[in-house]
Amino acid sequence: MRRQVLLQSRGPPVDTADMMRKEPPYPSDDPRRLRDLLARSRELADRHTVPSVVAGLSAREGDLLVPEVIDFVESALRVEDAVFRMTRERAVLFLTDVDRDQAQRILTRVLGDFRERFPAAGGPEIELGFFEVLPEARGLGLKEVLPAVFRDRSRDEPPPTSH
Repeated sequence: MRRQVLLQSRGPPVDTADMMRKEPPYPSDDPRRLRDLLARSRELADRHTVPSVVAGLSAREGDLLVPEVIDFVESALRVEDAVFRMTRERAVLFLTDVDRDQAQRILTRVLGDFRERFPAAGGPEIELGFFEVLPEARGLGLKEVLPAVFRDRSRDEPPPTSH
């Protein structure tokens, strides 16, 4: 059953599912689509005075299971939420009408469900980062959001090598 959220804002009721479901005119891997999804998250947060969350899902480079995890997460999210795949190991998730704590609980539950359903896979080590898009977040861009949701791995120590 599709969950539909109608909220009274500064005008007629707004159907959040319809707003997020409208596909932008760009291919799914086009960076303009990412900017468009962020703009819609800002608009929803502003109209509803309820935050939305941008989450970053990432794993170590080369982990072959990560695309399957991203597919699973995408299938578990609501129709009004969206996923943008940046690379094979990274995706940006747009969760509407939730705060940071709710988003974290949702994604923790979905990832736990993946591990339960596919125990033989073991599941990759997934990192999550969150950025709450608050109402009236004017001027918010990807330059502020992406570093907040993805940890800078360039400062990681290289893995030890065996001699």
